[in-house]
Amino acid sequence: MNLEGVEKTMLLTLFAKAQYSQEKNPKFYDEKAIEVISKIEYDFTVANKDRKMKMGVIGRTIVLDEMVSDYIKKHPHCTIINIASGMDTRFNRLDNNHIRWYNIDLENSANFRLKYIRDSDRVKTLTYSAMDEKWVDEIKIESGNVLFIIEGLTMYLQEKDVSDILKIINANFMHCTIFMEIMPPSSVKHTKEISVEETNSEFTWGLQKGYELLNINPNFKWIKDVNLFDGVNKYKPIFKLFTWIPLIRNRMDYIAVLEK
Repeated sequence: MNLEGVEKTMLLTLFAKAQYSQEKNPKFYDEKAIEVISKIEYDFTVANKDRKMKMGVIGRTIVLDEMVSDYIKKHPHCTIINIASGMDTRFNRLDNNHIRWYNIDLENSANFRLKYIRDSDRVKTLTYSAMDEKWVDEIKIESGNVLFIIEGLTMYLQEKDVSDILKIINANFMHCTIFMEIMPPSSVKHTKEISVEETNSEFTWGLQKGYELLNINPNFKWIKDVNLFDGVNKYKPIFKLFTWIPLIRNRMDYIAVLEK
């Protein structure tokens, strides 16, 4: 199968989750990822060798699955808006038969997703840029609880793009929670992932701490940062031997939690 760069990027994370789900005693099991990858004829040799990429994907999946699952338990009828969804399958792993889920992505990406992961009565994929406010018009909120997931996106953007996304959320949602993945500036500059470079993608933006997002938009409240090493340590406990070291820990992506 001949794939464009964006399609390759979307499949890399799905491949990592499918592969990990078939290991012994995984911390999560992604049946949908296994199903989709089994249908796609593509040489994943480079991705298979990219341990750094896999570590990041598995670590953040473990962390975000726990965070989103906790949110759903507290708000069982919530609406979840997944910005730059790619081939994400978290709905399939965490659905409680009540939540409503929106995936937002660029048209090409959304259409590629829909070839393999179809929408349902409680899942809808919208074809918009995250910076295009028009996607708001298609969101229907059935309860007051709204969660935004922004995973694997901001490190490819510019600060103005992140500002635009926060402006759209602030202007249209009175109360909400945001889980936003952030890459520290030192990692933006020095991190090299073989499989990511193969797609001609590059990291462009980051912040050291989540509270710095308030300098971009002060209308939110910063709650906490959750380091993705917390997930990596569950994936590979041996990493606990050195992931406590501040110099190393401060190089890892984290999930900034904001509320409004």
